[in-house]
Amino acid sequence: MTIHLAGDSTVAPGPLDGSGVIGWGGVFHEFVSDEVANRAIGGATTDSFVAEGRWQATLDAIAPGEHVLIQFGHNDQKRDELAADGRYTENLATFVAQVRERGGQPVLATSVERRLFADDGALRVSHGPYPRAVRRLGHRLDVPVIDLTAFTRWLYVWLGEEASADLFPHAKPDQELPEGRDNTHFGLAGARAVAGFVAQSLRAIRGQDDDHEPLGAWVVQP
Repeated sequence: MTIHLAGDSTVAPGPLDGSGVIGWGGVFHEFVSDEVANRAIGGATTDSFVAEGRWQATLDAIAPGEHVLIQFGHNDQKRDELAADGRYTENLATFVAQVRERGGQPVLATSVERRLFADDGALRVSHGPYPRAVRRLGHRLDVPVIDLTAFTRWLYVWLGEEASADLFPHAKPDQELPEGRDNTHFGLAGARAVAGFVAQSLRAIRGQDDDHEPLGAWVVQP
């Protein structure tokens, strides 16, 4: 079985030696036993992923029963024609229908949050209505949703502004970035943190642990 990934730079492959940015999909194979086919690419929108042939390549590779994880939004939000409750949602709905037509099992994911702390220490919201659109679509079409916006917001706040910076790479010498960091694209540590959560979420979606005997009787003292 193969798990197929479709998305933007926050999902896309990258260097495994920690020398640059890498999406969570680039290390996803470390957390699952299935093969992983990652066609995510930097700058992708739900429109461009189709136009460049990457979505068709994904569809052509799906075998019945295989999961397809779909995460877009970072770049769609920059395009007026890809409004959250408009073409963005329509494109995602089309992706879901096409995966199902091929016997695949679609899984939607909301965008990973950007690490943007305000002066008062609060984590800013950077994706507006786009995560909500994914959640609503998942509910309407009965598609599982992995809420990476909620998870990464919790993760950054839990770690704190200073420690959460270690999830992201330092800027290159020719880049001018706030605090000297790229706060959108992960380094190896950030990619692994998110990939581990996605893998655990997919286990739950697949029901892989549902038939285990509960251990409560062994650990609860009378």
